[in-house]
Amino acid sequence: MIAGVVWRVGSGEPQAQPSTPASVSPPVKPSPSVSPSPVLQKPGDLPASGPETFVYGSISGPVLGNSGVVKRFRVAVESNLASELTEFGATLEQVLGDPRSWTASGQHRFQRVAEGEPYDFTAYLVTRDTAYKMCKVNGVDIRQNGVPYTSCRQWKKVIINLDRWRLSVPDYVNGGTPLQTYREYVINHETGHELGRGHEQCLGPGKPAPVMQTQTLGLKGCTAYPWPYLDGKRYEGRWIR
Repeated sequence: MIAGVVWRVGSGEPQAQPSTPASVSPPVKPSPSVSPSPVLQKPGDLPASGPETFVYGSISGPVLGNSGVVKRFRVAVESNLASELTEFGATLEQVLGDPRSWTASGQHRFQRVAEGEPYDFTAYLVTRDTAYKMCKVNGVDIRQNGVPYTSCRQWKKVIINLDRWRLSVPDYVNGGTPLQTYREYVINHETGHELGRGHEQCLGPGKPAPVMQTQTLGLKGCTAYPWPYLDGKRYEGRWIR
């Protein structure tokens, strides 16, 4: 039988019959894209203490920056944090190599080096109790309400507290500032101390916080900002003596 045609009995001739039009579905409107929420904290096991021994990175990287003295750094994590080594090392290189970081001055360059190679300082990621012990060597007390809270710098050591690396700080979290931004800040801040920089103050409500401001302890009306340079210029607040 031919679709759309019927045969009239006895006529010998086919007679066309209107076919039923196919139904057409209305066009489907695409759902509006929803940007993923920024990661403010990283969940998971968060040990308060560790063995106070370290795993060192075995990777060397390129020289970061265009001119200036090369500061070579090792990467180390406390032994019970070995799974953090790859991300920690990669983040250090990414931050220190950013054109808004300390390399923008033209006075400093950085290079990651493997264990056993000559180095100028070591960047450590450690549990809070170990951070307290490492930082108090020269009288630096990183505790808040009796709990080791901040990170610090000691001679040839940039010491990052695991609690802050994973949980950030209230002013960042409450303001919806990504954890990655806090990590950029704490690396630049403690490296700034390694380069001889002291603490600075907020320049006024609503202004970007200088990287050498103790943003970990509060933004003091400033907005979170993790870099030493802003719009190609050194951005700093009044030094605290």
